[in-house]
Amino acid sequence: MTAAANQAAKPEAHAGEAAYLALLGERIRAARARRGMTRKILARDSGVSERYLAQLEGGQGNISIILLRQVAHAMGLPLADLVRDGPEQPVEFTLLMQSLARLEVPALAEARKLLMEKFGAAVERERRHRIALIGLRGAGKSTLGARLAADLDVPFIELDREIERISGMSLAALFDLYGQAAYRRYERRALESVIESQERAVIATGGSLVSEPGTFDLLLSACFTVWLTARPEEHMSRVMAQGDFRPMTDNEAAMEDLRRILDNRSALYAKADTVIDTSRKTADAALRALKVAVGGTAG
Repeated sequence: MTAAANQAAKPEAHAGEAAYLALLGERIRAARARRGMTRKILARDSGVSERYLAQLEGGQGNISIILLRQVAHAMGLPLADLVRDGPEQPVEFTLLMQSLARLEVPALAEARKLLMEKFGAAVERERRHRIALIGLRGAGKSTLGARLAADLDVPFIELDREIERISGMSLAALFDLYGQAAYRRYERRALESVIESQERAVIATGGSLVSEPGTFDLLLSACFTVWLTARPEEHMSRVMAQGDFRPMTDNEAAMEDLRRILDNRSALYAKADTVIDTSRKTADAALRALKVAVGGTAG
């Protein structure tokens, strides 16, 4: 971005920050009023000065996260309720979340089952608006995902790029510095971010996401999931066509590893809503099959 473009973007950024601070101030003022707390009482209970609270409620105070946490705790609110970007949630939603937060994991699973039985049709309609492609590298997730998103006029998101954006480093650096456990944490955060911010999207996931039960369950519950599969030989040739010639160093061993990974993950991939075999298909033919599978019209 040029210096001129940077200067032009600054007023817009400042306006967005001011709007958010005004929203935050109004949210704190409303929460305090609902609880019948004067500003003096909130100042006493939170350890934040009354003068600063007045600035904050007026949209003028850019408070630190630590002080804001003290304010939230003083009012008996989760910090997330104050910092959320967007309109207020209905009180019924807040009460529901408070009730669910008290449940143990088995009871949460039962509650989710009951909600799906009662409101499953509405959840299913929402879920189909997000299409997630799973499968090994070389199955066509990026190629077909980008083309499908363009045809549907929705964002195309590669989850690995989201992980890099959130972590601030390349995947290679993330693995080298912090290991697989850190990658899994960022993968979960990236998926949660996409689900929260995108009502409609086509998402290409990493091939190993299915190996993390909690993250895969979230994907299945929030997205219409398609397993793109192909013969091992085609997976290999497509990876090499992308410019990765590492498999050439020991082709036989690489093929054996690929087949073993595919065998071990097949039962997980099979949990997808539908399967598209891209073997011996052109990109156009595979795209037509994908569009039919997700309810689109074949081109």
